[in-house]
Amino acid sequence: MITNEFKMRMPGEFEPHDGCIMIWPTRPGSWIYDGRDAKRTFSEIADAIAKDEHLYMLTDEEHYQEVVTKLSEKKHFSNMTVMIVDSDDSWARDVGPTFVLDSPTTRCGISWKFNAWGGDYNGLYQHYDKDDRVAKTFCEATGERVIELSDFVLEGGSIHTDGEGTILTTEACLLSPGRNPKLSRHEIEQMLCKYLGGEKVIWLPHGIWQDETDEHVDNMCAFIKPGVVVLAWTDDEEDPQYEYSKQAYDILSKEKDAKGRKFEIIKLPIPKNPVCISQYEYDGFVFEEGEEQREVGERLAASYVNFYISNQSILVPQFGDEHDRLAVNILKDAFPGREIVPISARSIIVGGGNIHCITQQIPKVKCCPKQDYE
Repeated sequence: MITNEFKMRMPGEFEPHDGCIMIWPTRPGSWIYDGRDAKRTFSEIADAIAKDEHLYMLTDEEHYQEVVTKLSEKKHFSNMTVMIVDSDDSWARDVGPTFVLDSPTTRCGISWKFNAWGGDYNGLYQHYDKDDRVAKTFCEATGERVIELSDFVLEGGSIHTDGEGTILTTEACLLSPGRNPKLSRHEIEQMLCKYLGGEKVIWLPHGIWQDETDEHVDNMCAFIKPGVVVLAWTDDEEDPQYEYSKQAYDILSKEKDAKGRKFEIIKLPIPKNPVCISQYEYDGFVFEEGEEQREVGERLAASYVNFYISNQSILVPQFGDEHDRLAVNILKDAFPGREIVPISARSIIVGGGNIHCITQQIPKVKCCPKQDYE
């Protein structure tokens, strides 16, 4: 147990938001056929979020007018802001600011070091300077205070918090030599607790099998409120995911959170059939030198846990799989006060992530967490 002396607090995602950040998809090595399908899906997600919280869509100057034109067709465009902020790709969760509250009425954004999920060790692309500047640039443009932690590598998808002192992460990611190899496990925990308001860090061994982010926790396990998590699951003991999920389940079953509560674990199945790259999809990529390339038949890290919690809704990915409806029904029971919004997310998973990966919430200030989410 580590005491957080600085009193910063990263709210749980289920707590009230002021808004959400997304980044327009244009990278040819991620978004096939000039992002044709991805842009349609991003627009749909942006509109669903803008229904009940402000949506910031970041883009470069070259694509600014395209973004305005496409989003202006949406019902809730009046609750969107299109901003020129350069980036290398569209993973707002990992390159956008991690917002924390340092009092009930003040908020600031953390700008971690971003190195494309591994830098020289196993990073997915070589040029990521623009991505590394997104968090600071956004905060400065919107008048948010910023904490620059340029010597600590962290992506937003590698952490999950209950807002009450408990932080989830995976050993596969944060102990990877591609992150902070000079820091011990304990020193990494100290950083998380100091800046996120943590008192206890729970390490799961793995995330989703073949997740190229070194197995981010947000694809594997997520808090839906303090003491309750959803966990990616399969009953198929022949599936390589089975052992990963079982290890996580065993740990969470024995652990208690920072407040001493035992966890309620809701099993959320992964798709029944593996989601794999097709020949058609492969032919649509344009990879640059040094960029991680896809292969035909490659299994992607598809998970229904990669949902976004907006103020009124849950945006859950769908893969054209027989477990799609089951996942929706489980989440409907888990979130009785929110609308479940299924989103066809094939175009996002082909790019390497999903709905949670392309969104980053901006928590509301002047709120009482328990009063708002219970």
